[in-house]
Amino acid sequence: MNSFRHRHAVCSALAVLITVAGCSSADDDVSAAVPSPDAKVTELCQNLDEVLPATVDGESRDDPEPASELTAGWGGVAIILRCGVGRPPKMTDPKVANGQDADAVPGGVNGVDWLMEREGDGVQRFTTANREAYVEVEVADGRDSTGVLIDLAPAVKKAIPEGIAS
Repeated sequence: MNSFRHRHAVCSALAVLITVAGCSSADDDVSAAVPSPDAKVTELCQNLDEVLPATVDGESRDDPEPASELTAGWGGVAIILRCGVGRPPKMTDPKVANGQDADAVPGGVNGVDWLMEREGDGVQRFTTANREAYVEVEVADGRDSTGVLIDLAPAVKKAIPEGIAS
């Protein structure tokens, strides 16, 4: 009888652990820091949010927390967009402009100029250049970013005019 009670107690404890682990939401919620730009840039970012595609590079829109018109996401952590970020320091680094920085490369995709930076964890970060607001897109490690930038270019061109960001 003691053996039966012991097995029952162990099985009950395992069931509780499995249930708790299965219900944990620690990995389910994707978060992104919400930028705090001035009113003009905020309006541009709100316009961008209205024209962003429902699907980017085959991933469905899945916005991060906290909910904001300044952030968007597709495929959980696969693709995260933040609008109204500050200018990246490397954007004005002469080494980048001269092609001497292997971790930051300027380029353009479908009429939108970007600065690509490779993060230490393999994430690629792209920030628009020559637009009235900076839009940052992070693409998860191992994912080809070409489709991401192609899919986002029409929305960026429509909502964020060319010019110098404030």
